[in-house]
Amino acid sequence: MKTKNIFKIEKQLKKILLLAMLLLFPQILFGQLFPNLGGQRAGTSAGQFLKIGMGARAVGMGEAYVALANDAEALYWNPAGLVLIEKPSVIFSYTNWLVGTQLQFIGATYKLDANNALGVAITYLSSDEMNETTEFQQLGTGRTFTYSDFLIGLTYARYMTNQFSFGFTTKFMQETVFDLTMRAVLFDLGIYYDVGWGSTRFAVVMSNFGQDMRPTGSFKVQTLDNEFKKVDSFQSFPPPILLRIGIAGEIYEDDTNKLTASIQLSHPNDNTENLNFGLEYWLFNKFALRAGFKTIQEEEKYSVGFGLKLPISVADFRLDYALTDFGRLGFVNRLAVQFQL
Repeated sequence: MKTKNIFKIEKQLKKILLLAMLLLFPQILFGQLFPNLGGQRAGTSAGQFLKIGMGARAVGMGEAYVALANDAEALYWNPAGLVLIEKPSVIFSYTNWLVGTQLQFIGATYKLDANNALGVAITYLSSDEMNETTEFQQLGTGRTFTYSDFLIGLTYARYMTNQFSFGFTTKFMQETVFDLTMRAVLFDLGIYYDVGWGSTRFAVVMSNFGQDMRPTGSFKVQTLDNEFKKVDSFQSFPPPILLRIGIAGEIYEDDTNKLTASIQLSHPNDNTENLNFGLEYWLFNKFALRAGFKTIQEEEKYSVGFGLKLPISVADFRLDYALTDFGRLGFVNRLAVQFQL
């Protein structure tokens, strides 16, 4: 029996290694033929809060999640994953984000029938009141302001075959800084494919696709001549479009244990490409440990987390936690709860 299990593990490891090579080789080859100009694109898109990962399970796995999205976190990571959720689900996530901001994410999914599913999600990022300062009044002007981001998305997903599904999300976002407001309608499109080779899954997601965004409103600035000038014309910037390609599968699985590995290539329009790696281990399908790693990143590289499933009287309850190391910026804690009714 032990020999048989060892053979199964070795077989799955070979599969994961081959899949990793398939993802890595194109990136290595491209990097040899063409210069990497991704870093020069940094800071060229608006709506940066759209890039913050939602939930805790995905983040605990280094955000290598598009090929695993089979719970309510799929509302953010891969809309095609909604058809994998058999029961109505609700998720709430809270993140104590950087520089004193707070991030909340709430969503719900509902499977209409065997092949169709719907979902809705709301994201809200906000800050406490901050003192306004200027070049000439560095101790404060006596006025305060806040920063906030709001996003609502509606998702539809459908099984096209018993192995292939697609989904899309229509999103409305609003970003507010002092007297300036920026609004946009954006779209996500995802596909999910059960390869049929063991438990291997493949997914592709294009996020935040839409038109360029420009702030509206005005504010006054003080010139060197001690005069006040009204500013009401602003440059437009594209949204942070992100292409993710992922492969995932179980390395080992029996009645007690399940170990899942995931690899993901992320291609943003405002930075260089990077690879995400994630692992998740479930014991008795009740307790999970997770770890993840991102390449290229200067700060946000490592993450860990855990999950806990508990049946309650009216629903299946899951608690997830993730801790991300942002280097010089410190650590970020995420907490998420899900109910499957």
